[in-house]
Amino acid sequence: MKEVPKMGEILKDNFYSGVKIKIETKMSAKNSHTTADVLPWDSAISLIHRLYKDGDYRMSLLIATGIFTGLRITDIRAFRWHDLMGSDIIEVIEHKTKKHREIKLNHDYMKHVKDCYDALHIKNPQEHCFLTQKQTVISIQWINRRFKEIRTKYRVPIKNFTTHSMRKGFSRRIFDMSGDDKTMSLLLLSECLGHSNTNITKRYIGLKTEQILNTYDLLSF
Repeated sequence: MKEVPKMGEILKDNFYSGVKIKIETKMSAKNSHTTADVLPWDSAISLIHRLYKDGDYRMSLLIATGIFTGLRITDIRAFRWHDLMGSDIIEVIEHKTKKHREIKLNHDYMKHVKDCYDALHIKNPQEHCFLTQKQTVISIQWINRRFKEIRTKYRVPIKNFTTHSMRKGFSRRIFDMSGDDKTMSLLLLSECLGHSNTNITKRYIGLKTEQILNTYDLLSF
């Protein structure tokens, strides 16, 4: 008989091992939504290195995974070590959209995964990457609280640093590095992010607001 998840929990298939894992999830309080700011790429890379240097290996890897894959935090939390080690092509079935995606992992990112794996003295590659001290998968609420602490401690130059900031940082980096063909870049990003049109993507990465504000620079006295 199929197990029915309790309120506040989901049962998620691990795509790679075929083992069902139980991940606790909690809904945010009603009307408590705050728009996340884009995490600038240079700030993200600096933060990854600083967290690693300070021995916060899991948070260093979490942020690296967010900005190098562009995945939602619900999918990132489900990763096990063996998912991120080995092949540079990983396959993911997104929890939100149920869509199948292939993602190519950057060589430097894969090296960072191995460095964190070794630094944490992981013995079982099937263990989840992002665990609490009680060996449970960290919640999104816990991550967001931790991000507030990290923002203050490391002076991250954005106001609202949340789990969405990593996905937005990934998206903005792809757009900024796309060269002259911005239209094609937006189309590819829309497909990658699962947006229905490029206007949603522009708003998501803060581009539309930035373009509007920049129009004021056209004025002269």
